[in-house]
Amino acid sequence: MEAVVKKLMREAGQTYAEEAGVPLKDQPAALFKLLVLANLMSARITADIAMAAARELFEAGGGTPRGMNRLTWQQRVDALGRGHYVRYDESTATRLGEMAELVQDKYNGDLRRLPIEAGRDVDRAAELLKEFKGIGPTGVDIFCREAQQVWPWLRPYFDDQARKGADRLGLPSDPKRLADEVPDRDIARFAAALVRTARDKKLADAVKG
Repeated sequence: MEAVVKKLMREAGQTYAEEAGVPLKDQPAALFKLLVLANLMSARITADIAMAAARELFEAGGGTPRGMNRLTWQQRVDALGRGHYVRYDESTATRLGEMAELVQDKYNGDLRRLPIEAGRDVDRAAELLKEFKGIGPTGVDIFCREAQQVWPWLRPYFDDQARKGADRLGLPSDPKRLADEVPDRDIARFAAALVRTARDKKLADAVKG
């Protein structure tokens, strides 16, 4: 089991935020970018396209709530198009604007206020995240799975996709047992690697082999 975990971390041990160029920190801009990424990845679209679209939005200035609000609807659509996020571009452009407004209005532009509002309770945090249009159960899982890197109170967060990946590799599916396989600082990366395994049978076979 230890050899499988080591190989998995070597092959795929990177959060989706890191892959999208967002080094996760407990800071307003990084947390907002993660929320944008969770929104984009919630659609029935590949993670690669969602990450490309996120990079284009951030490049255009949409990496903060204020910056996202400053972009016109058309500028958001254009950025999504450059990332090939075309199937949902118009509705997503609208949702991203509304999401940025809510972050501004409810959290004064700073998502570090969300854990305080939630009393650092995972279920309450999920309900608060669902207040953002475009963030449903899938988006909550994506955000919390990645945010546990900087918010220890979320740990261990292994959603259904991560547990599916664990099962595919013959690893335990119980979150606490999975968390024991890596140091606390690596749990978010481990969870992301397991999700990649759930989505990519070739990766799973390579790790097992």
